[in-house]
Formats: sequence, structure tokens, C-alpha cells
Amino acid sequence: MATLTEKLIPLLKREVNSESRQRARQHLLDWLACAAAALTYPAGQIMARFAAQSGAGVALLLGAEPRDPLMAAFANGALGNVLEMDDVHRGSILHPGPIVIPAALAAVQANAGTLDDLLVAIVRGYEATIRIGCALGPSHYRYFHSTSSAGAFGAAAAVGSVLGLNDHALADALGNAGTRTGGLWQLRHEEVMSKSLHNAQAARSGYEAAALAALGFSGPHAILEGPQGMFAAMAAQADASQIDCAHPDWLIHTCSFKPWPACRHAHPAIDATLALREQLQTRRKMDPLGDPGPIVAVNVHTYADALKFCDRVHPASEAQAKFSLQHAVAMALLHGAPSLAHYRPEQITSPYVGALRERIKVAELAQFSDAYPAHFGAAVEIQLRNGMRLRHAVPDALGDPENPMDERALKLKALALLAHAGMPERARHELIFACREGQDLDLILTALKSLKAPQ
Repeated sequence: MATLTEKLIPLLKREVNSESRQRARQHLLDWLACAAAALTYPAGQIMARFAAQSGAGVALLLGAEPRDPLMAAFANGALGNVLEMDDVHRGSILHPGPIVIPAALAAVQANAGTLDDLLVAIVRGYEATIRIGCALGPSHYRYFHSTSSAGAFGAAAAVGSVLGLNDHALADALGNAGTRTGGLWQLRHEEVMSKSLHNAQAARSGYEAAALAALGFSGPHAILEGPQGMFAAMAAQADASQIDCAHPDWLIHTCSFKPWPACRHAHPAIDATLALREQLQTRRKMDPLGDPGPIVAVNVHTYADALKFCDRVHPASEAQAKFSLQHAVAMALLHGAPSLAHYRPEQITSPYVGALRERIKVAELAQFSDAYPAHFGAAVEIQLRNGMRLRHAVPDALGDPENPMDERALKLKALALLAHAGMPERARHELIFACREGQDLDLILTALKSLKAPQ
């Protein structure tokens, strides 16, 4: 009888259609912009310095000279999630791009591949990541960083696509990707950079697993369902049917893009707040500068995991503020559409902002928990001093397939992040064109050479 990884392989080797290649272009640009901007943050700068200690190579290292492909996959793999603006898949509660894309990019360069090879590898890597992430389920997510756990499989699948692994070798690669995968959520309780390390290790270990499989290094094909496999050890509520269940198209199309620099669990509340802010301004209850004086109280209702990860009235750092529903809603009320500047120390420590956060109460609402994780929803209610109450509910956050960001919004996001990274204006537009319409990988790599990590 075929193991689960063996059942997955035919799904990964399907023909990748032009629509899915085009979708992969969007995710490639989104990851590159997020990763480039991360070079301005301490975690990104430390990774750049760490990678610089290794020898020169052929694979792009963002902001630095090319390095060995394994090091490039590792260091670039740490960057995509630093700003909390990376793509997300709701059903599996993970972020495929920050792991799959850097591994695939390094492999394509190491093997003289093409842009098309990269796009196909991305689609296949997302498929493996999402299917295995869905199979691991919520009990795994309670303790383990699913992006890292399932992402290592996705990196192996993407690199295996580039290397042209046969079915048996690809099963070996997936097996070895799973033998040492995962990352513990303890990092959420301390002010550390480990989340980026989880992703870096997953990108590298997936790459290693595929490269070793190409040389004949075997791995456990029943790594998921075996008696001492991942399901038994790490996922008490695993759903094996998710591995080979039928879907009408590649699962990359079910991913979401993130418009705001915050944990995705905060986004539906942000969207609802922005809608209310517009109502307030229309009713002239708030002046053009966003003074929240008339607001007596704010109530946020959302799903349980949003509270578990983001109920934080007093964030003490930028990282904590990005995991604070209270701060996210306060910033949206005060300033409108959130930006990176809204998570800087001066905003976090402002007594005025702190007082507004105190007025924001969060609670679970069954309708949102019941719909989760297929839908990330929230409702926000504002009580005004005159007794009026305004409420707005969002069943799906902006950027979800049901509420998508259009091409213009995705371009504006990329331009803003690339500008934040210090990329020259001409190079920004060249990179966006190369990702969206170009046919040559070198066009992308050339534009990225203008990036320099701050020392």
C-alpha cells in the first residue's frame, strides 16, 4: 500500500498551467519585497552578517554577494516573515512563501535553471506545504510553528522539482524533510528572533533533503502516518485525507496576501476598524486628523486563535505590537491604513495610544471561531460619547481569495517595501516588471543587485 508521501507525489508532478505560473509570479514578487525590507531590521542584518562568513557561491543572497546555495536558502529563508507581511494559507494556518521561494530560487541558480523552472517549483512547493499543513491540523499548531513543520516538505518538493527527482527519490526527500522538522511556539512568550530561524532551517533542510535524495540518500516514506511519525508524535488530530484529496486547481490559488504589517490574525479587525473610521469621518464624529475623543469604548469580536496570539493590551516592542489586536485597532482608528511606521517605539510607548488601547476590549465570538480557519473574520463595535454605536463585521480579511487585493494593490505594496529597503526607484520598477511580465530570471537577479544590507 502506498504511503501518504507516495500518494502526494503524483499531485506534485501534475502539469503546472499558465494561470498557476502567473500566480507564482505574484507570490515571488511579494516575497522578494517582504524579504528586501527585512534587511533593514536587526534579524535580517544578523542573518546577512552570518551568511557573509561563508564562502562565495552562485546563489543570490539578498543584500550581499552570492553564496553557496544552502547558505542562500538559509539566510534568505529567514527574511520573508520579519515584517509579518508574508503570504498566508488559512486552512493550514501557515505561510508558504518565506520557505518555499528561497529554497527554489537557490536551487534554480545552482542548477542553471530558468524563470519557468522557478515558477513551476514554487507552485509545487506550495502544494506540498499546504496539503501537509492541512493534514497536521490545529492540534499541531497549538505547540508547533506549522510554517516550519510543513514548509520543510514544501522546500524539498520545490527543490526536487528543479532537480527532476524521480518518484522514489522525491519520497525519500519528503521523508528526510520531515525527520527533523518543526519549531516550538515558546518563542511567542519571549522577545526573540527564533521565528525567522524556524523558517531558515526549514528552507535549508528541505533543500538538503532533496539534494541528498538526488544522490541516492534514502528517507522514511511513512514519515507522516508511521507509528513514530509526525502524526503520532506531533499531531493528535491529524487528517490524513488532506494529503491526496481532490482540488480543482493548484492550491497556490487559495493563498492570501497580507496588506498590513501585522499578524494575520489581526487583519480582519483592522479591516473592520478602517470601515468604521470611514463612517466616523463621514458622520463628522472624528476630525481629519483622526482624534478619537468621541470614542468611549471599542469592542472587538473574533475567533479564539486571534485572541490566543494577539490579545496584548501593553506591547513592549515592535514585534509584540504586531501581535496586538489592541494596538492594531488603535492605529487604524488614529491613522487609517496601517504602515510600518505605526509599529515604531514612539507609537507603542505613546500615552495617548496607550490610553486608546485600554479602551479596546477583545472577546471570542462563536460565529468566527466556527468559520475558522477556512475564514478569518472579526467584528468591531464602537460606542460614542453621545450613545451611538457603530458596528462593522468582516467575514474575510483583505487579501483573502474572497476579498482579494488587485494587481494595483499588490504593486503598491511591493513598491513601498522596496523603497523601505532602500532600492533605487528605477530598480524597483525593473524588478516589478521582471517578476510580473519578464521571461528571464537574470532580469530579476540584476534588479536585486542594487539591494545592500545596512551594516
